[in-house]
Amino acid sequence: MANDKKAVQTDAAPKALGPYAQAIVANGMVFCAGQIPLDPATGNLVDGGIAEQTHQVLKNLRAVLKAAGSDLDRSVKTTVFLKSMDSFAAMNEVYGRPEYFGANPPARSTVEVARLPRDVMVEIEVVALV
Repeated sequence: MANDKKAVQTDAAPKALGPYAQAIVANGMVFCAGQIPLDPATGNLVDGGIAEQTHQVLKNLRAVLKAAGSDLDRSVKTTVFLKSMDSFAAMNEVYGRPEYFGANPPARSTVEVARLPRDVMVEIEVVALV
């Protein structure tokens, strides 16, 4: 069987912080690496709290998904990594806005982790249909 795996890279989202792709398209699906709240133009962490960070993460994911020929409303599964579950309600308020996933949000897991890259408050990864 041929290798139908294609890496996705866009300047509209932060560059990968290591040896990995922003996303991989394979078999009609796009698998996005976790995005953190970096401004792709500057590479700096966005100002503000969990709401602002969640919004930037979702903007970054949307940019990667669009480069792959998809969008957030085609997402089937997300994983949210939080620095603290105390931030859950504020993250969820932003995440749940219809501008992101539409009327049919994806399946989701949310976990608290000991630490995230650059000490951010939130990281989200997505699997979507192309």
